[in-house]
Order: sequence, then structure tokens, then C-alpha cells
Amino acid sequence: MKRPKGFALLFAVLAASLLLSIGLSIFLLTVRELALSSYTRESQFSFYAADSGAECALYWDLKGNFGATFATSSTYSGVIPYQINCDNTSITLDVPNGGVADNYDATTTFSMPLNDVPGQSYCALVTIAKSDPNHTGVSSTNISSRGYNICSSAAVPSYGNQNLVERALNVSY
Repeated sequence: MKRPKGFALLFAVLAASLLLSIGLSIFLLTVRELALSSYTRESQFSFYAADSGAECALYWDLKGNFGATFATSSTYSGVIPYQINCDNTSITLDVPNGGVADNYDATTTFSMPLNDVPGQSYCALVTIAKSDPNHTGVSSTNISSRGYNICSSAAVPSYGNQNLVERALNVSY
């Protein structure tokens, strides 16, 4: 009777293949989890940037310059050159048409750099829209703040970057 030869080698190759496939699947799962946690971290920074932009706009709308910081549904009465200060940074407001309202609606925008984390550049783009549709002199306000995790030095989002994350907050009163 012949004894089977090579059985141990076949068994060793099968066991090694099984262990390799289990190890590879665990490795791929770990890589995906790390990517997901990275995206979550960047999303959190984007949200914090949006929140900082909204808080800056709320502060200057409610406290700064006696409520006349941003263009209203009448003529802009703020100080030229339309500057505010948030996060120890001087920010220039973009007031279209010098603040002259269009159909009792006025919009002010600004971009706000946030450089609290060394080596990272986050920013927020903020729009403050005031409207008085009933011409009562009492305007409603909508603040839209969009936070980004990757910005250029001019506080502009890096739109061509595939890792760009945007989070937005809207405040209305």
C-alpha cells in the first residue's frame, strides 16, 4: 500500500491561505475605519468653523455698533470700511451697492479664517440677509454660515480638493 505524500504541504498551504485572507480582511476593515474617523474629524472641524462664523455674525448683529453693523432693509449705516473683528482677526464686510437696499432686502457677506490648529487652515463663509417684506421698519434676519476644513490663505475654500468637507448652519430671527 502506498502512503499519501504531500498531504502536510497541502494542509499548510490551505491553513496559510485561510490565515492570510482573515488577516487581509481585518487590515482592509481597519483602513476603512481609519478613513471614516478621519472624515468624521474633518467634518467636526468644518462644523466648528461654521459655528464660529455664525457666532461672530450674531455677536456683531446683536451687540456691535448698536445693531447697525450689517446692511438692513434701509440704507447701510455702519462705519466705513465695513470692518469687524472676530477671533483676533480684522474682517472686511462685503456690502453690495454700499448697503442700499434692493426691494427692502439687504445682504452682507464675509469670509472668516480660523487658524487655531497649527498647520491647518479652516474658514467660514457667512451671509447675513435682512429683509422687511411688509415695509414696517422691522427686519427679519437670516444668517447662513458655511464652514470648511481646507482653505487657502485668503479664507476661501479649496473647492478642487477632494477631501474638502463643508458643514452649514442657518440662524433665523
